[in-house]
Amino acid sequence: MAPEINLVDPDTYQRGGAPHDQFAWLREHAPVYWHADGGDPAWPGFWAVTRHADIGYISRHPETFSSSRRLVLFGETPEPEIEMQRLMMLNMDPPQHTRQRSFVNRGFTPRMIGRLAKHIREICDALIDEVVPRGEADFVTDIAAPLPLQVICELVGAPPEHRDWIFDLSNKLVGYDDPEFRHTPQEGMEAAAQIYAYADELAARRRAQPADDIVTKLLQPDETGEVLSGSEFDLFFLLLTVAGNETTRNAASGGMLALFEHPGEWQRLLADRDLIPAAAEEIVRWVSPVNLFRRTAARDTELGGQAIAEGDKVVVFYASANRDESVFGEPQRFDIGRDPNPHIGFGGGGPHFCLGRHLAALELRVLLAALAERMPDIHLDGEVSRLRSNFLNGIKHMPVRFTPSAART
Repeated sequence: MAPEINLVDPDTYQRGGAPHDQFAWLREHAPVYWHADGGDPAWPGFWAVTRHADIGYISRHPETFSSSRRLVLFGETPEPEIEMQRLMMLNMDPPQHTRQRSFVNRGFTPRMIGRLAKHIREICDALIDEVVPRGEADFVTDIAAPLPLQVICELVGAPPEHRDWIFDLSNKLVGYDDPEFRHTPQEGMEAAAQIYAYADELAARRRAQPADDIVTKLLQPDETGEVLSGSEFDLFFLLLTVAGNETTRNAASGGMLALFEHPGEWQRLLADRDLIPAAAEEIVRWVSPVNLFRRTAARDTELGGQAIAEGDKVVVFYASANRDESVFGEPQRFDIGRDPNPHIGFGGGGPHFCLGRHLAALELRVLLAALAERMPDIHLDGEVSRLRSNFLNGIKHMPVRFTPSAART
């Protein structure tokens, strides 16, 4: 019997995470499914795409499934704001996207990312030092949230003391459906304006005093002499602070919850640290930190046997694709040794494949290693509070307990 289908009710995600029962039914019976508007005039009906192969196809064909026409977030953006938002790389199609991506790639080379490993371990150790003497913590606010924020501060050359301010602004921009973070649209616009102003100051400082960081590299002309405009840089900085913060935070907290719920896998990791790289990838598959993105059909087309008209709203669900039975053996099993693991937790390929996927994976690997070494008996110690959001599979609070020990530094 078909379940009631509503893939975008934020209450569903807050109560129990992604609706995997609905996803499984749709993958089998209606992988490209016309999802009615649910009576909410704020968003129209859309095509819900739930299979791994179809999402990969959409991701690799931006000429048919546009990120720019109506942007990539689920909600409908007012017309006056769309043109400005199209300056953000996330909301571009080639060739504009190709141009901006070439700028940004210079700051995310393997050398730039690889040299952060030691510093990320130092950040993890410092965060653990703050909580180990008391034997208990909120894993999200004490560890999972500050880690990527401090890494971002390091990446852009921003002082670490700014991280709480950036964290607050990030929550105002993406936590709009959650009562703990809910703010008015005006407050969201003010938060974005503050980030733009901060980016302007940072850019001015780096133009005057270049450094070996991503901001300096972004501001340099390309081989044709072109440079990013001020608005393009501001919007990329906004994207970096939000995407780099939210995805890693939610992967880390959701991954630890998975390990708490599958204690045999945690013991397996403690016994064999060589499993850490595979465990990090399985965490991303299992959690799918970003649940969905939206595309708009740029022309009449067909997908999964369904005729899609130009202008139709098409929404891809990564959390569903990462449990696709045609791709993963026993997809409902959390397996830290899974190999191969062709998850699309960082996007389905194509031009919008996640720029920071190597950095996010590095942060997860380093964090798992630090926790295994210093908090091997960490366990859940209370109720988990999930984010009320259909966009991010997030956790707000997760109490944990472990044997107290002395800080190292």
